[in-house]
Amino acid sequence: MTKVFRKLSDLPERLRIFPLGGAILFPRGVLPLNIFEPRYLNMIDDALASDRLIGMIQPSGREGGDGSLGLSSVGCAGRLSSFQETDDGRYLISLVGVCRFRVARETPSRTPYRQVETDWSEFQPDLDKVDLCELGDGAALIEALEGYLLRTGLKADWRTIRDAPIEELINSLSSGCPFSIPEKQALLEAPSLKERYSALLSLLVMERPGHGGGYVQ
Repeated sequence: MTKVFRKLSDLPERLRIFPLGGAILFPRGVLPLNIFEPRYLNMIDDALASDRLIGMIQPSGREGGDGSLGLSSVGCAGRLSSFQETDDGRYLISLVGVCRFRVARETPSRTPYRQVETDWSEFQPDLDKVDLCELGDGAALIEALEGYLLRTGLKADWRTIRDAPIEELINSLSSGCPFSIPEKQALLEAPSLKERYSALLSLLVMERPGHGGGYVQ
């Protein structure tokens, strides 16, 4: 039976993490991954045998004393929702975002992958029902996206975009658009979905999207 996470006390104090630049997971978002490194294959095995949770987090680019990359302060825990093993030993998985976490500290571990102690205290709203009414019908987001695609020369599946629920569209564009890593991290750390929506709109109307570190006000 799949465990349901309804309150912060349901979440673990220690979390296995997958630092992967540019791969951002949002609460209730979906992130497909192709796993092939032995340490992360081991991590998936351990997750499947326990709570099915994996923490996605951005490397900070700063190296620790052991040569490992530093970690951003905030990541998002995802639940393994699908799993397939390929003939050549890779794992094709999907994660569904559960709740963001703040890294309290990285913990020593005998596993080949890294683990952290988690602070979930800021992120109870990630587990609560979201009121989507205040976001409207997404018309402003569609308009901003049209201009963004025109400037960048990128293409999109408009039928899928227009049919997508507003929260799914916000999360898909936040993770899928070629924004810089600091910009994507800022979207992840937006306190609420409404504020993520506003930040995403700002990024889509920037003159040179993906090259800045902040938003146009």
